[in-house]
Amino acid sequence: MPNELQGRKIAFLAADGVEKVELEQPRAAVLDAGGDVDLLSVQTGEIDARNHDLEPAGTFTVDRAVEDARVEEYDALVLPGGTVNGDKLRLSEAAVAFVGDFVRSGKPVAAICHGPWALVEADVVKDRTLTSYPSLRTDLRNAGATVVDQQVCIDGNLITSRSPKDLDAFCQAITDQFAGIPART
Repeated sequence: MPNELQGRKIAFLAADGVEKVELEQPRAAVLDAGGDVDLLSVQTGEIDARNHDLEPAGTFTVDRAVEDARVEEYDALVLPGGTVNGDKLRLSEAAVAFVGDFVRSGKPVAAICHGPWALVEADVVKDRTLTSYPSLRTDLRNAGATVVDQQVCIDGNLITSRSPKDLDAFCQAITDQFAGIPART
């Protein structure tokens, strides 16, 4: 539905090395559903995107630095994948704190592919059930999560997905879950 997310502001958190389609398609799904989007990052300016982690795929303009953002300003958070992106986010104290605070707030947090690395670093996966790209599954288990191999996994306020091949299911899940939360007043 075109306006199911009207009045909701969704943060996307990404850094250099973000997998282009994992930012582009979920962002388009949120915008098409009437939501408002801010791209946060560990830096201002632009971030470099990739296809399949290795091929340059253009840039995305950052709306604001994550260190200047507050959880209260957003209704939900999306963590796109990309190996380098995931690694840069988990090395940023501001990004890790934002992710941890967001999960603990109870608001929806969606992560695809390597996006769950930030959840591991924020220490918010213990006793939760998630899915991810196969190479992260040991990290998730070591952090106390139960790992499943399915297109989308929803556990409370966490929505996770495996890879770009699951983007249709992931985009549907995030718009459905985000539509179920009251818009900020």
